[in-house]
Amino acid sequence: MNILFVGDVFGSAGRHIVREHLPHVLESNAVDLLIINGENAAGGFGITPSIAEEFYDMGAHVITTGNHIWDKKEIFEYMNVPVDSHDRPRRLIRPANYNDKAPGYGVYEGTLPDGTTFAVFNMQGRVFMSSCDDPFRKADEILSKLTAKVILLDFHAEATSEKVAMGWYLDGRVTAVLGTHTHIPSADTRVLPGGTAYQTDVGMSGPYDSVIGVETELVLKRFLTGMPGKFEAAKGNPKMCAVLIECDPSTGKAHRIQRIMLGE
Repeated sequence: MNILFVGDVFGSAGRHIVREHLPHVLESNAVDLLIINGENAAGGFGITPSIAEEFYDMGAHVITTGNHIWDKKEIFEYMNVPVDSHDRPRRLIRPANYNDKAPGYGVYEGTLPDGTTFAVFNMQGRVFMSSCDDPFRKADEILSKLTAKVILLDFHAEATSEKVAMGWYLDGRVTAVLGTHTHIPSADTRVLPGGTAYQTDVGMSGPYDSVIGVETELVLKRFLTGMPGKFEAAKGNPKMCAVLIECDPSTGKAHRIQRIMLGE
């Protein structure tokens, strides 16, 4: 079974480069399950219902997010649907360790056409980030309720140490632990001893002539002056960053993970 995870899509440049490359990547790698992190897809900050629908039309089975999920107000109503309602909003998930009263859901369980069941859950780190519940104990709680063997975690976190710790904590219990949020692809792609595919950060699908997606001059001005200013999404040198995972659907164990970075 082949799983493709596309890293944080940032702004229109990110959407463009994903739209350009996704069809041939899906076809050439016989991808069975597609997950896209879309939390920065709307101008670099948040996601809208129309962009979520665009990703579904590209073939996404699940859209994960992170700390920018609430940046666009129209997403609140879209995500806050009953469990037995229209499936597409349910497949846009937010970090599961947010307060239970937050709109939406943090876990999605689905079934592929061949009958393989899968689960995707989203978690946010606590180091250098806003307050949320303990992601380690929340992961235990979620896993105790899942029956699928193929399970993927998008761990949206700032600190490398916290992401690495989560990888080891869940090794052998999930198919993959993939880090997002810091927008720079890390070089530690590996399958851990228990059969969990791991990468500290998948990287941004967006403009790399930037400071993690934002226009360089605007960021430099803030660093040099200490004054606030509006950030704008950059456009230059877009690349699609992703990982391809091969796993055994009967056990959920990964046996290969490969980094992907494609430009214009």
